[in-house]
Amino acid sequence: MAHHEHTHTEAHGNGEKHSFDTKAIWRTFWILLVITCIELIIGMFIAPHYHSMKLMFNILYIIFTGAKAFYIIAEFMHLRHEIKNMIMTIAVPALLFVWFIAAFLWDGNSYKNLRNTYDPHHKEATSTPVEKKAAHGEHGAEAKPEAVH
Repeated sequence: MAHHEHTHTEAHGNGEKHSFDTKAIWRTFWILLVITCIELIIGMFIAPHYHSMKLMFNILYIIFTGAKAFYIIAEFMHLRHEIKNMIMTIAVPALLFVWFIAAFLWDGNSYKNLRNTYDPHHKEATSTPVEKKAAHGEHGAEAKPEAVH
């Protein structure tokens, strides 16, 4: 008769017993594996064929990644079993950190767009055709083929 025990007990030196549930560990593994496989299938086989839906796929990836992060925090940091105030003490600063990253990305994009609009040197350097630059000898490779780069 096969004996399947999913709860193991480990004795510590001070007389305490620590138990862990291998069934919960495997459940966590399979959930994370399934979410990761869905992300890979969408990213490698589906998304490349629908370029017009890039924003939707990016939002979907963020949702899947957030779900995995939530599940990892809930399981491995044992937050699922904590009181609500403890969960909020960790979750709210984490959400603020996500907002912080989003705000910096938004600000950086705004700076890039303003620089492209109002910086005449940057505008000129990016709008000059390559053939015109080569004719004026701005890039040494076209003017001097023997030059070592």
